[in-house]
Amino acid sequence: MASSTKHVHIVGGGLAGSEAAWQLASAGVPVVLHEMRPVRGTEAHLTENLAELVCSNSFRSDDAANNAVGVIHEEMRRAGSLIMRAADRHKLPAGGALAVDRHGFSAAVQEALLAHPLVTLQREEVAGLPPEDWDSVIVATGPLTSPALAGALAKLTGEDQLAFFDAIAPIVHQESIDQSIAWKQSRYDKVGPGGEGADYFNCPMDKAQYEAFVAALLAGDKTEFKEWEASTPYFQGCQPIEVIASTGPQSLRFGPMKPVGLRDPRTGHRPWAVVQLRQDNALGTLWNIVGFQTKLKHGEQTRLFRTIPGLQNAEFARLGGLHRNTFLNSPRLLDATLRLKAMPRLRFAGQITGCEGYVESAAVGLMTGRFATSERLGLALVAPPPTTAMGALLAHITGGADAATFQPMNVNFGLFPPIEGTLRGKERKQALAARALRELDMWLKPAPLAAE
Repeated sequence: MASSTKHVHIVGGGLAGSEAAWQLASAGVPVVLHEMRPVRGTEAHLTENLAELVCSNSFRSDDAANNAVGVIHEEMRRAGSLIMRAADRHKLPAGGALAVDRHGFSAAVQEALLAHPLVTLQREEVAGLPPEDWDSVIVATGPLTSPALAGALAKLTGEDQLAFFDAIAPIVHQESIDQSIAWKQSRYDKVGPGGEGADYFNCPMDKAQYEAFVAALLAGDKTEFKEWEASTPYFQGCQPIEVIASTGPQSLRFGPMKPVGLRDPRTGHRPWAVVQLRQDNALGTLWNIVGFQTKLKHGEQTRLFRTIPGLQNAEFARLGGLHRNTFLNSPRLLDATLRLKAMPRLRFAGQITGCEGYVESAAVGLMTGRFATSERLGLALVAPPPTTAMGALLAHITGGADAATFQPMNVNFGLFPPIEGTLRGKERKQALAARALRELDMWLKPAPLAAE
């Protein structure tokens, strides 16, 4: 397939950059995708693969009728998302969530892009601002943007670079889990995509065990902060477990260790607290400890997590870690189609815009790819309606949020415009979801030619 259309350059081959590249190439626009790994590594990536998942392997809820994350999944599927296609092909049992085999998922994304005749992959770091002759650029460098590019952007915008920490949960070898103690069950036995209703290993704790665990967690030896880290906030959804525990003695029982919807088959009763493990690869040999992002030192992690009933002999494929994430003050810096106001040839996609989460990052990449496509092909630039999940997220990060207090945000029904009537609870969510998908279908109709 040949194309006389000028290339669009994409900097960053994560989920957002990969999705943007796919949207452009699928519409007939050639793409040069610049990925700095392995020329320059990051603090979190382990491979040089495109769309590598560096934290959890879960895309969260896949319920398109009742959950905003499930709605954005479905919107992306209808928009021809490569990320969702790869996720669906490599899904793992995870209750009502869509979890993926991280290696199969990444390989599928990379293979599809490398096979496309309009995609050129260049392994190189874009150090500083992209060259001036790149007239259409999507910057999708994510929360681990290279220092040279981050510094150039900060200088260009006049903004102090915002930052927050993201912590990584440990992964355990399945064969080392004591299944005479840990049992398999999803909360309320819920069956989700690729699952059977018994998709998590559950490690129970009684009150004394829980209190001892929390005390040891709070006293544990943690990674020391560097000077520039001292005032950097955590994103609420990725807080390390010890930070959650520090907010109150019962906080973990109402957070990642909540026992609701679970019953220990040995006793027939709900435990005081539960540690859950979710399948991390297709073979079922690796399981990650759900919600156990941590900045504990590695030796401390091994010692403490082996006090969890069922994990006393745990062997770890990966221990938890900590890395710094950076993002723009998007409500102040970006326009409604994600262009940098100070330099409109640059668009931004993914977590650097201040969205949070795998699917949110990919969804912003999808929108950015479509905006750049419309520009290249002379079509009208039409944003998805704010009543859709993608449109609601876009509206939030490009102006709906308060620039003075802007923090990363997951998609949620609170970002959607209110629906008429007096619907509440589940009925309201279902009405918002149905409206979103109806209006998404309208947005996906071919756009008219742009006015001269």
